[in-house]
Amino acid sequence: MLPPSARFQFTADLNICRILNGMWQVSGYHGRIDPKAAVQSMFAYHDAGYTTWDLADHYGPAEDLIGEFRRQLADARGSEALSEVQAFTKWVPRPQKMTRDWVEKNIDISRQRMNVDALDIMQFHWWDYRDDNYLEALRLMGDLQSEGKIKHLALTNFDTDRLKIILENGIKIVSNQVQFSLVDRRPLVKMVEFCKAHDIKLLPYGVLCGGFLSEQYLGKPEPIAMMLKTVSLKKYKNMIDTWGGWKLFQELLGVLKEIGDRHGVSIANVAVRYILDQPTVAGTMVGARLGISEHLEENARVFDVSLDEGDRQTIHDVTGRSRDLLEIIGDCGDEYR
Repeated sequence: MLPPSARFQFTADLNICRILNGMWQVSGYHGRIDPKAAVQSMFAYHDAGYTTWDLADHYGPAEDLIGEFRRQLADARGSEALSEVQAFTKWVPRPQKMTRDWVEKNIDISRQRMNVDALDIMQFHWWDYRDDNYLEALRLMGDLQSEGKIKHLALTNFDTDRLKIILENGIKIVSNQVQFSLVDRRPLVKMVEFCKAHDIKLLPYGVLCGGFLSEQYLGKPEPIAMMLKTVSLKKYKNMIDTWGGWKLFQELLGVLKEIGDRHGVSIANVAVRYILDQPTVAGTMVGARLGISEHLEENARVFDVSLDEGDRQTIHDVTGRSRDLLEIIGDCGDEYR
């Protein structure tokens, strides 16, 4: 089981695991997932203490898998066991005029698929800031929150400027999910400070760059496109190229290996620990390839390590030589717009 330090009081009614099980891996872009094996694997995660799930309406069968897992959990252990599960979904609509009927219909679909009366957190994404109907969508979701269909409102991939606009419109947001890793440290420029000032948590994804931040790629030649078998690897290889290239990335892996060896943990453990230690970070996504591969014991070692100032400085000596991603890409989430 995970230690007490693996838990975080996210809201008054939600205590979460600081490593969230990312379900993008069941979306179909990472290979076929067998539903029965996936649900069995979810029990293994849950029993090991990884009780918090991150998913979305467009992650293939992710919401359905949560619903089936909840049904089987209640049947096997009683309905009271459902209080141990936290499931954070997303709604990613096509930008358009928002109506009460349309918003409620989509929220109800997620509730039905996930087998819940109220969504723990609805993390909202919007593709085009030129269309400000995202404010109306959030207002309408706020009405549904008041009616008990949503417990908390949150965002996915919103930048600092839009986050400010949302708060100025009186909409309460508990978190923003953004890309944040040792390669992509953009949140530290503007987002972290703003979130600290307004009591908004960050839920980073991409903390392992799709698996690149691991021993598997240390000392290896730069992979060509056809060698990248998942959409995550393709995405984060592009990010590494933009950040500073393969040679600098190998230097980063080398120092992470040295730090990990000193602490008796892996490169991935160091990479996750670094992000968990950042201000306003409540927890980080780690992809769960359900029924295919599990790293439950290794991931647990994240909570055994404490990075010191020397460790951080060694890391910064490398990351400080990278390109300015904020200047190249823009603020958090701008890579999607």
